[in-house]
Amino acid sequence: MKILAVGWNYSDHVQELNPGLKPKSPVIFMKPETALLKDNKPFYLPDFSERVDYECELVVRISKMGKNISEKFANRYYDAIGLGVDFTARDLQNEFKKIGSPWEICKGFDNSAPVSEFISKEGYDLKNLHFSLKKNGEVVQNGNTADMVFSVDEIIAYVSRFFTLKTGDLIFTGTPVGVGPVKINDHLEGFIEEKQMFSFDVL
Repeated sequence: MKILAVGWNYSDHVQELNPGLKPKSPVIFMKPETALLKDNKPFYLPDFSERVDYECELVVRISKMGKNISEKFANRYYDAIGLGVDFTARDLQNEFKKIGSPWEICKGFDNSAPVSEFISKEGYDLKNLHFSLKKNGEVVQNGNTADMVFSVDEIIAYVSRFFTLKTGDLIFTGTPVGVGPVKINDHLEGFIEEKQMFSFDVL
């Protein structure tokens, strides 16, 4: 099982962190399986970073193997959606960006990818789906897939050119504006529409 993730997929978030950037194709990175954090277990802040940011994202689960998938058939390759947090060691990322180094350490460290339960995609319009994140009861991110630079189906078509997708693979589809840091004793709750998907503590 692999975790693929998309960076800079909401225009407002792109301008939030990288003013003037206009991605011409999806920006893809990966997280190892050891990044997964399930079942609302607490997230422990790592000792190697002074600033870890939350990035709430819609996650799709691949349901069958595919390679070089056409965009028009991409919806046949995932069956369920969930919500995740792409925790990012922002201070490390900023340093890596300055020298052009890869991001694996700041994006793929242990437990950096909390994921919710997965629910059937049926009955949801993935081209116009609202999701949100609350920190300590306050909404800090409001996203809608209508604002994606690249749609879910476009992402699947693109990544399947380079990586064979297998059953159980997860794709984090990007985060909207509003990312920010977490600290000890923060509580995060994520929602798809009105349905609570996760609720966990930062320790």
